[in-house]
Amino acid sequence: MRNHTVKAASVVAAGALLLAACSTNKEESPSGGSGNSASCDQSKGTLVVGVIAPLTGDLEALGKGIENSAQLAVDQANEECKVPGYKLALDPQDDQRNPTLGAQAATKLASEENIVGVVGTLNSSVAQSVAPILAQNNILQISPANTNDTLTKGEDYLNSPKRQYPTYFRTCTVDSLQGPYAANYLIGKSGKKKIAVVDNGLTYGVGLADTFSKQAEAKGAEIVTRQKVGENDTDFSGVIAAIKPFAPDAVYFGGEYPQAGPLSKQLASAGLTGPVMGGDGIFDGAFIELGGKEGDLATSVGAPTDELPSAKAFVEAYNKAFDKDSYSAYGAFSYDAANAMIAALADTIGDGEWSSDKREALIEAVQKYSAEGATGQVAFDEFGDSTNKVLTVYQVKGTEFVPVETGEFTE
Repeated sequence: MRNHTVKAASVVAAGALLLAACSTNKEESPSGGSGNSASCDQSKGTLVVGVIAPLTGDLEALGKGIENSAQLAVDQANEECKVPGYKLALDPQDDQRNPTLGAQAATKLASEENIVGVVGTLNSSVAQSVAPILAQNNILQISPANTNDTLTKGEDYLNSPKRQYPTYFRTCTVDSLQGPYAANYLIGKSGKKKIAVVDNGLTYGVGLADTFSKQAEAKGAEIVTRQKVGENDTDFSGVIAAIKPFAPDAVYFGGEYPQAGPLSKQLASAGLTGPVMGGDGIFDGAFIELGGKEGDLATSVGAPTDELPSAKAFVEAYNKAFDKDSYSAYGAFSYDAANAMIAALADTIGDGEWSSDKREALIEAVQKYSAEGATGQVAFDEFGDSTNKVLTVYQVKGTEFVPVETGEFTE
């Protein structure tokens, strides 16, 4: 089961998107989308929207949600003739959450003559390799999932923020808000005071654990120990042995569900039955399948997708188009990212034609973009960050993640 919102028991499967694209003849796009409407003029050719995400491997559930949601936006744009004279095609690249493969994917997409932009990545560590390559080629990138602050504002983002890449934007909020929001809930609402912190050593996990720990201590909690695990570890007996003498009443994990699920299960088996809490990287039904237990907690960006009136049309269209793959934690954010790119592209081209010398104008159009999306109002600040700062805490109840609090971080 791959839960994308609150119901870990509901599953949707991978399939080809069958929304009609506007074309006089049925054609296959790079990702398998098709269409046969004669209502659109596509005589100027095909423009490519790239996707870079983990489409195989242990984060496939999240990556496929990103890919499919971008495909939905592309196919709807073709159906509605949103870019006059052109057909859009999706070109998804599998980074397997590996920075080297991400860099290779970015280089490949940058070499495509008709590339207009890239939706991705999922992992902040992969973005650190991808963003410079796309920026060097002046290619637009909008991430639906990167939450590490340094990608937009640099290493000293708290004291001296400086935009890193004019080409880089994201539709999700950041770890400097997500980690503290989690700390406020775990301490203020759940009453936990002795907390062990574990991270996976990667950009996302370390950053999230750092911001959580700082806020937890500011709220009067004690971080009894800080431990690290490998990103591919499955046996956590060593780290559990290090944690157990401190008798924490909760464990905060900076990382993703492939490690968080088994860690929760093994902690419980060792007698440490307090909740495991993590960020959006563990917010997936796979966390529960892999060992996440009753009472465990996760934060995720945005409000619950299937409870948002603004997401109703997206959810209905997605579920109609895909009968097994879930849109997962970032689907709605990917859909909004692709739509922002497409709308800006239409504005940039107007009645003219696309050429690579219009990339700068496209980036400027995205910077000015503001519209209602599936996740709510979609717009970007001066750093390229989303202006949507909403976060949600979810709790495992039975076989489901259930939302227990939605709001914005306040001190």
